[in-house]
Amino acid sequence: MSEEKRLFSQSLERFIDREIEPYYQQWEKDGIIPREVWSAMGEAGILCVDAPEEYGGCAGDFTLSVAVIESLSRRGFAALATNISVHSDIVTPYITHLGTEAQKQYWIPKLVSGEAVGAIAMTEPGAGSDLQGIQSRAVKDGDGWRISGQKTFITNGQHADVCIVAAKTDPNAGAKGTSLFLLDKKSEGYLPGANFDKIGQHAGDTSELFFDQVYTEDLLGELNQGFMHLMQELPRERLILSVGAVAACEGMMKWTQDYVCERKAFGKAISEFQNTRFTLASLDTQLSVVSAFVNQCILQYQQGELTTIDASKAKLSSTELQCKVADECVQLFGGYGYMLEYPIARAFLDARVQRIYGGTSEVMKEIIARAVLGK
Repeated sequence: MSEEKRLFSQSLERFIDREIEPYYQQWEKDGIIPREVWSAMGEAGILCVDAPEEYGGCAGDFTLSVAVIESLSRRGFAALATNISVHSDIVTPYITHLGTEAQKQYWIPKLVSGEAVGAIAMTEPGAGSDLQGIQSRAVKDGDGWRISGQKTFITNGQHADVCIVAAKTDPNAGAKGTSLFLLDKKSEGYLPGANFDKIGQHAGDTSELFFDQVYTEDLLGELNQGFMHLMQELPRERLILSVGAVAACEGMMKWTQDYVCERKAFGKAISEFQNTRFTLASLDTQLSVVSAFVNQCILQYQQGELTTIDASKAKLSSTELQCKVADECVQLFGGYGYMLEYPIARAFLDARVQRIYGGTSEVMKEIIARAVLGK
């Protein structure tokens, strides 16, 4: 760990102790994280940590962004980790890499400070991992476009002030007819739907979004190149999900190690039973292997060398392992593992979506298979 990351992590942990830990359980019950928390996170300097200095960021190393997701995930605050990763590791890099100077000057400082919350709207009721199947339309209107359509399962959908929206600009061109747009929540016809009631990650707002002839002049990137832009940016999204998965595994393993050493059955600690010892030994070995690969991918990303294939492998292996660790650790907790007062129970519920969003495990396997088989 670099000195910069060490100091940043210490400051981050103090912020979590003070501003998140005491309130998170209530946020889970409320089904949403208060909007003012975003401003507090911005003031603490933990949003968009690798954004360029000229747009209000601190131009930190990507490993600082990794540190944010690691700390939150390791401590069991998965919903907040997901919210921040969408805001800081997806929306902000899209605008940084694809935006015009005016778009960057307007939005990035607001995202860094927490004045604005970011979301990205790709998924639709009839198009999830198959982004080529989206039905939202963007029709030219003077100097801008009119966006109409419906999006679903949108992280930060309730709080989002700016949303990157994928829409068809040439309905007859398939994937080559998709473009990206920046939509301001204040725009007429921009209508957030209800906040979904999910299996896990209860504190994270996830919504439908409806667009009724929303006017915008903010094309993001090149016309009809939206699908290509998405493919270019997806590796970071899948990598940060992998980072969260590994850290969540580490947290679950620590809670379980402590528990089995304290809990007794048949006159001795559960940790003395061979089943417990072999289960944890196996999980720890698998976690070490996956963690090493994810760290390799982090290095590749920093060097501009992370491929879609390796990002897919990282996401597949880490999120599948996360669900396995959650299941087997709950089993070692026994009945207490089923009680939400124990963090392992919430971690079990929170883990399941990791194999779905950002590209399902099945889609990851198909991407990898194409590389393996050459077709």
